[in-house]
Parts: sequence; C-alpha cells; structure tokens
Amino acid sequence: MADAFPTFLSQGEQARLFPVLATTSKEGRTTSIVLACLAKIDELGAALLSSVGKKVGVRSKIETYTEIVCKNGTSEIKDRPDGLVILRNGSNEWRALVETKIGNNELETSQIERYRQLAKDNRIDCVITISNQFATRPTVHPLADVNKSRSKVPVFHWSWMYILTEADLLISQDTVADVDQRTLLNELRRFLSHESAGVKGFDRMPKEWSDLNKLVSSGGAIPAKSEDAVAVLAAWHQETRDLALILSRLTEASVSERLSKKHRTDATLRIKDELTTLRDKKQISVFLEIPDAAAPLEVFADLPRRTVDVGMSLRAPEDRVSTKARVNWLLRQIKSDRDSDLHIRLMWPGKNEPTQHSVEALRENVEIASEGKAHLAPHSFHVFHSKRLGARFTQQVNFITDLEECVPAFYRDVGSDLSAWKKPAPKIKHDRNSANDVTTEAIEEDAEAYRPT
Repeated sequence: MADAFPTFLSQGEQARLFPVLATTSKEGRTTSIVLACLAKIDELGAALLSSVGKKVGVRSKIETYTEIVCKNGTSEIKDRPDGLVILRNGSNEWRALVETKIGNNELETSQIERYRQLAKDNRIDCVITISNQFATRPTVHPLADVNKSRSKVPVFHWSWMYILTEADLLISQDTVADVDQRTLLNELRRFLSHESAGVKGFDRMPKEWSDLNKLVSSGGAIPAKSEDAVAVLAAWHQETRDLALILSRLTEASVSERLSKKHRTDATLRIKDELTTLRDKKQISVFLEIPDAAAPLEVFADLPRRTVDVGMSLRAPEDRVSTKARVNWLLRQIKSDRDSDLHIRLMWPGKNEPTQHSVEALRENVEIASEGKAHLAPHSFHVFHSKRLGARFTQQVNFITDLEECVPAFYRDVGSDLSAWKKPAPKIKHDRNSANDVTTEAIEEDAEAYRPT
C-alpha cells in the first residue's frame, strides 16, 4: 500500500533511487539518491536520525520526498526546500525540511531562516542542511548566525562526508542485516565517493591563514578582535571534523573531537576561548578521541615554529619505581623505526620543568632521562612526532595536505601500539586471609596491639 501523500504539501514526490533529472542537476540527483537510501536502508536511517535525537524502532516508518512545495507560508518557489523527511512512530509523526548544497556551493543564513519560518507555518519540526561544510556535531551548525538565531525551530547539519563515513562504517562493521539493503548501501558508498557526486573533504585553509602567518612571523601581535583569526579558527574546526571522519574511515571506528561540555553546545564560546589561546600561544589544536585507544590523539599546529605536533599523553606506570624502568615501559611499546622523528616529553612532580629527549637517544642510553632528576620519577609522558613544514605550513592547500598525512601516520605507526597503564587489582593481605580475620573482634584485637612506628 502506497504511503499517503502529506496533506501539508501542494507538490512533491517520493525520493527516488534513480531520479530522472537534467544532467546539470547534480544537487537534485545526489539529494534524491541519499534521501531514498535513508528511507530504504534501516540501519542508515537509524544512524543518521539518531544523530539529530530521533530514535528509529523496528516498527518505525521513514518517508522521504523531493521537489516539495508547502501549502502554507510566503516562501517563493525558487526557495523551495530540496527535500522532506517524515518519521512515523505509531500515531506520532516527526518532520524535517531538507536543504542541500553540493560542490563548492555553501549554505546561506537568510535562506535557512526562511525555511525555519516555512517549517513553523506548516508544523514541521526542524530543518536539516547538508553540504560540504563540516560541523563538530549535527546539533551545532557550521554557520554561526544560524546558531545565534532566535527562531525556536532547530536546524541540524550533516556534511556529505559525514553521510559517506556513516555508510562506510556500517559496511565495514558489517552491521546491515538485510543482504539487499547492504548491497544498496555499498552502491550509495560507491556513488558518494565518485567525483561526479560533488562530495569532497575540507581541502584548503582560507586566505586569512597566509595573512595570519605573515603577521606572526614578523613578530606582530594578533588583535583581540581579529577577523583573520576568527576565519582561521572557523576553517580549523572544519578541518578537525574532517580529520575525525578520515580517522573513522581508516580505523573503522567512530572517531570524535574531545570538547568540553560548554564548547560542545556553544560554538561561539568555543571560538572566543580558542581565540585567546591563539593570541597567547600562537597555536591551534584539537584532541581526537579514538575508541579503545590509550589516550586522545593530540594535534598542535604551531605558527611561530611552522610545525605540526601529533602525539599522545600517557600516565607513567606507578608499579615501577625508577625513571629508567618507567621510560623502558614506554619504549617497549613504540614499534616505529623512525626513532629520530619521535620525542618523549617527561613530566615531573611538583614545580619541576618537563624534560624532553628523542626516542632514538633514549634507546641508545635510557640513563639520560634521569640526568638532574636523580631522586625523582616522571608521573606522565607525552610521546609525539614534530613535523617541520617550513613554507608549506603557511600555504592554504599544502598545510591541509601535510596535516592529513602526518596525523594518521602517527596513529598508524605509534599511537595504535600504545597501551595505558592500569593500576593492578588489589590483593588480599597475607595477614587478613579470610572472613574470620576481619570480624569486629579481630579488628579490635589489631587495634589493641597497634603500636605506631
């Protein structure tokens, strides 16, 4: 039985896997295919809609439409949304307008605000945007003005690369139960990864990146309200999200950015705080959470040094007393043969400054780690690779190219082999071997016999 046509629409058709559109309509074709797969592949629909807070159950029904025109509202025909998603759970119905951009086309705040009003006029719950722009989370839009809007209609965002990554993870993790749906999902993955679909990752920093580097290299101070710095940070957030998606596909696990709770929910505050760090330290950074890894992957881009540092921080093993034993514990885990490019920073108790040595030097003589710290032992380590990019660091494209090469390389060669130290499980004391040894009477006897030393 065919689905009933939504009563609030005056025009539209169900999203098709094989849309008949003009060869110039790349955006319409990609939108129709993706929305059709969202409705037809159970696990894909569940994964994508769960990212916007909607649970898809066994009896849920997803419907998707394209070329829609709503009955209510004053929006012009040329501004009509690209699609509609309806999730039915029994008598409950959730609706989302969909607006897409492909290739280099970017979303516009004014158009999204009109769609918010259109959604309100037609009792539609939200707007979902899809483009090659990246969002840290689907609930935080890449356009700052959209997040600041007073409209009560929520706007969510998926990048095309996010959708491709979700499809790739579902295939690689073999979580699609139905064989036909799994075949269809693989075809979607194949389609989205082809250049004709217009899907691409973040591939260049803005022109402000070069300008900011020139300012820093000449000894200039970054102004408190630097528009160049804000543009650089906005681009950096696009790139760090893309990095997380790249690592997700490489590891076949869901990699995410580690953010504080306030930064997860407030993109404006995140920009403000990171602007302060950029002005003070001349650095931009990101911590990436990889499931089951020993520690987050820490990435720092240092403007004065023109370097990218990629590393992980580990707690030193407390069951080893000496510095030598603790350092050897870490060295045994590093399998990479590129020792001269790797460094270990040792963190010491109290106000003692950190010390640093190359892995190559420590392998030759581990005793150098104790020099000047004879009666101390490090409480933690930071093992990292520091790559000097020189002039390439300041270039919009080459910076991204090199970054996306050295971050996965460090995790492949070093990070994936590291294990976090865990405190051993407590053992039963030799003088308290059974329940009889810890009765109130036994403890009273111990207390009477206690003599301070």
